[in-house]
Amino acid sequence: MKVQKFAASDASFERSPGQTADVFAGNLVDQRHGGPVTVGYGRYGPNQSIDEEIAVDDIMIVLEGRVSVTSDGHTVSAGPGEIIYMPKGNVVTIKSHGEGALTAYVTYPHWQEPGDGGNADWSAAG
Repeated sequence: MKVQKFAASDASFERSPGQTADVFAGNLVDQRHGGPVTVGYGRYGPNQSIDEEIAVDDIMIVLEGRVSVTSDGHTVSAGPGEIIYMPKGNVVTIKSHGEGALTAYVTYPHWQEPGDGGNADWSAAG
């Protein structure tokens, strides 16, 4: 793969199967590109909430808005320029605040199975 740059406008956002919240993920680099990580963007509508068991190590970088993640009774909140790390195996509740949020994420390993084409349970892509 050659050196590339990406913007949120390059992402094709999809809702995870089984989710009803206004929360979407869009991979830009994943197993199709031969690397060990998945990189993409997450888009959260205002005041949305999802509960997930994190299937892979997930790093979420907040670009716009504010996101809170609760696990084991402990909550961390992040705004633009801040990072939340969610280790594999944690059960989390991810909440956006009134303005919604745009995040970037990096997961290791990939959160989708090869050939899923966006139909995997994205229990990690922040």
